[in-house]
Amino acid sequence: MLQSAPLQSVARPEVVTVMLAYLAVVIGIGVWATRRTRTATDFFLAGRSLGLFPMAMAAMSATLSGFAFIGGPGLVYSVGLGAVFIVLPLSITNSLSAWVLARPLQALAAERPMLTVPDAIGARFASPAAQGLAGVSIVVACAGYVATNLLALGLVLDAVFGWGLPTSILVGAAVTVAYTVGGGILAGVYTDLFQGSVMALASAAVTVQVLRVGGGITAMANDLMQADPALLAPFGRLSPVAALSWFLVFGIGALGQPHVINKFYMLRDPARLRWYPAVMNAVMAVTLLLFVGVGMVVRALVHRGALAPLARPDDATATFLLGYAPAALAGLVFAGVAAAIMSSVNAFLNVGAAAITHDIPTWVGRRWGSGLTAGRVATLALAVVATVIALRSTVLVAFLGIFGWGLFASTLVPSVAIGLNWSGATRQGAIASIVTGLVVTVGVESLAWAKVVALPAGVSGTALGLVGSIAAFLAVSWVTRSSNDQAVAVERA
Repeated sequence: MLQSAPLQSVARPEVVTVMLAYLAVVIGIGVWATRRTRTATDFFLAGRSLGLFPMAMAAMSATLSGFAFIGGPGLVYSVGLGAVFIVLPLSITNSLSAWVLARPLQALAAERPMLTVPDAIGARFASPAAQGLAGVSIVVACAGYVATNLLALGLVLDAVFGWGLPTSILVGAAVTVAYTVGGGILAGVYTDLFQGSVMALASAAVTVQVLRVGGGITAMANDLMQADPALLAPFGRLSPVAALSWFLVFGIGALGQPHVINKFYMLRDPARLRWYPAVMNAVMAVTLLLFVGVGMVVRALVHRGALAPLARPDDATATFLLGYAPAALAGLVFAGVAAAIMSSVNAFLNVGAAAITHDIPTWVGRRWGSGLTAGRVATLALAVVATVIALRSTVLVAFLGIFGWGLFASTLVPSVAIGLNWSGATRQGAIASIVTGLVVTVGVESLAWAKVVALPAGVSGTALGLVGSIAAFLAVSWVTRSSNDQAVAVERA
């Protein structure tokens, strides 16, 4: 879902200055967090000491990442309002996350030590196997996601500094890994707080610029209607099946994203969760104004003849900012994009390292070193693998990035979102859903990517994996519902 071609060059003195200042703040946060990180709980859960606003901002940043600022406007430019079906479910899932996930996770954490999302699966179903399999799926998805984001970070840094893509990937990886290995998720959370606050303000400023340049919403809508009426159709230029497939995967799938869900463990006062949906929706609403507005205004400007048609839709943000926004604001947005990508890499590395050092060893019955040291080593190892993938194969990275979200969704949504709230869920159902999600998502997406099979228009392997894993979870749980030890596990949850 992230761009894989070089971005338009944004190398201007003002942009470079803002980018360097932004990166200096990120590095400073990493140094501060490293000094405060002394235990595995600090490294993986920020010491369970976060207030509501830092936690919500971290969850928002991990959810949106760089896609909202680069890929999103490009998608609006290409398919019109159909792109909104990716972000439309967010207001619903923010509330569902608090109601369906946060309280059960907090209840489990109050009774026993909880470090990861698979921890909750293992405790709920009294099953080290379910916990370990969930850990395996997280590591596979994280490797692809980290590689994809490192590629995107390299593209942004290359556009600003002109270092060349390989060097830019290595520099971006080195900076991100340095503060992640040192400060763990604590560094990521406070980077998210800084980055998310700045990007919300920058998005509001860009939206004002969009309305000024575009002449208002009505004028832009008229231009789009004349250029291509399908852009403003309910599903845009997508088929209804494709738009609804996105809604399903990104809506329900949001309940299975461990880099977001894990942050519920970090909240200092669970009573504050009642405000979580309001805070998340308010910040996201402001931030996503850029997602829709930039794509619309660039398409309108192309129709008016003020801009040539874009060679790549992903150039929409760069084209608008460089041509129609103050240089300082352009620099702030591009620096924010880089920071958003870095914070996502931090989150993925953190949950992947936790799966490697905690969840998989729990399954095989063997501990791998001390918590903090093992976490840092696993973080570094996962980062090295992802960096090599990013450097060697951009096609593979793009492929892994597409099904990464769906792999998280198909393997974790049934056992977490449904399992923590349904007393009839069983251990066998959880294992069946995780295995089904892994096999269907990876298998179908791999075959489709290799052009061995052709899926019907608008149908994705990730959607098939999610539907299949939910069906397997419900069916197998129904068949095995008489197991007595499952009832004990439910009472503990």
